[in-house]
Amino acid sequence: MPRRHDPERRQRIIDAAIRVVGSKGIAGLSHRTAAAEADVPLGSTTYHFATLDELLVAALRQTNEGFAKLIASCGDLDDPRTDLAAALAGWIGQWLSGDRTGVELEYELYLAALRRPALRPVAAEWAEDVAEQLSRRTDPVTARALVAVVDGICLQVLLTGVPYDEEYARQVLGRVLTGAAGTGERETVAGVMPTGS
Repeated sequence: MPRRHDPERRQRIIDAAIRVVGSKGIAGLSHRTAAAEADVPLGSTTYHFATLDELLVAALRQTNEGFAKLIASCGDLDDPRTDLAAALAGWIGQWLSGDRTGVELEYELYLAALRRPALRPVAAEWAEDVAEQLSRRTDPVTARALVAVVDGICLQVLLTGVPYDEEYARQVLGRVLTGAAGTGERETVAGVMPTGS
């Protein structure tokens, strides 16, 4: 019997892996559980993903896009009159108030890089992508600092169960931007270019 052509199978396996991690955690993911969730033969998962790390990399790459997509979809970033600290604080709020399971899953896969070196380059891509977008409004060092603050605030909310405080986030992000402006960098809290630049 000829093999049925199934061009969507690889994507179905990735989607299934994400659902398995969402319901059972990283420890619950195996080729077998992904195959069962995707309703494909076990050999299909090992054909498309020789190792579990390869499957986790694909899953992380797909889930990694949440916050970066949110920022990219907001045209405010390109407007120099936009208060960048307030905008970022608002975007964090939007992200955390959306699909909470998706956010938790994104961070679970992101933090899996602590124990799985194969995931580290993909985890770094998220930070680099967001920092690159923020670099359109500030210098690269400040953009990376903003990403670190965003990461820390999100993790605190996710791990402690404390409600997200947008005003607190705005103040902290504003301090990072004010520090950058105080050292002669391109950005201020309100997004106004310092005189003499």
